[in-house]
Amino acid sequence: MGYQKYDLAPLTHSIDQYLYSHLSSTWAFLAEMTLIGVVFLIFYAVIGLYLVLAERKVCAFMQNRIGPNRVGWYGVLQTIADLFKLLLKELITIRKADKLLFNIAPFIVIIASFLGIAAIPFAMGLHAIDFNIGIFYIMAVSSVGVVGILIAGWSSNNKYSLIGAMRSGAQIVSYELSVGLSLLVIVIYSGTLQLSTLVESQADGWWIIKGHIPAILAFFVFVTAGTAETNRGPFDLAEAESELTAGFHTEYSGIKFAFFFLAEYMNMFLVASVAATVFLGGWMPLHIPGLEGFNNAMDFIPPIVWYFGKTAFVIFLMMWIKWTFPRLRIDQLLNLEWKYLLPINLVNIVVVALIVLMGWYIK
Repeated sequence: MGYQKYDLAPLTHSIDQYLYSHLSSTWAFLAEMTLIGVVFLIFYAVIGLYLVLAERKVCAFMQNRIGPNRVGWYGVLQTIADLFKLLLKELITIRKADKLLFNIAPFIVIIASFLGIAAIPFAMGLHAIDFNIGIFYIMAVSSVGVVGILIAGWSSNNKYSLIGAMRSGAQIVSYELSVGLSLLVIVIYSGTLQLSTLVESQADGWWIIKGHIPAILAFFVFVTAGTAETNRGPFDLAEAESELTAGFHTEYSGIKFAFFFLAEYMNMFLVASVAATVFLGGWMPLHIPGLEGFNNAMDFIPPIVWYFGKTAFVIFLMMWIKWTFPRLRIDQLLNLEWKYLLPINLVNIVVVALIVLMGWYIK
């Protein structure tokens, strides 16, 4: 395959060999972990700031406005200015709040999204952690974020924060089922939970194409449930400004509020990354069996461009959903999951299991 010329594994292996040849095994391991951590911190900050700007631009486009256009070229430095504003704001201490839990909660939320992104394959050979249970791992660590939200709501000693946290807990626990079951459709097709193997299984076609109607249905259910799980509109009942001021982070200010704000966008990036990896081939170019000329042309595009392009497409879908539909009521939110998405997922899984058992699909 022509895309293999972009394999980054030799580069990462050479860095690994250099460190272990010049340092002891313990110090080399610590140096690698530190290097990876610094890269992810920078990546986290850059992607978070870009997504905030992209959200505001997409919102403006859909509402026939211009959006940020003063700070920097076409407003590209607006979110950096907002970041400095949040960093310089006073951290207000809440009287009668549980100070220990109140201060810990933002870190729990942001660490959960960090752990999930670590398992994403960004390009060929560019993979921080390649678990053989990668999908299960991402679902497990991303679910930890709800603990931080519940702690934040309870420790604030504010009824609006508590109601927002309880709503968020019910919402995340409910929609986690549809997220997991929609991913299970592709797991049944591919026969693996390992993300790198799952991407390689799409060399002859992405699963959303060769998985036919069940895979397309699972993709749209995943995007819908993922949007709800990240507390984004029209499922943002946990932060309903007209009812709860700002929901579970009402009492937070400065950098602690920024942590919650950034975690929401990084969770959106994580959901989009998983969707792009599982359903749209991840970093794998578009290949159509029998069209060698077309496939060779697609191989010229670097895998990392494919990955970010697909992820950006899913993020745009999620933003499109947010700025198109009005906010649901809490009963409508839970009815959508338990009465519609969950039954659709269960029937879809039975259909896919039958298709795989009978061999009625392209391997």
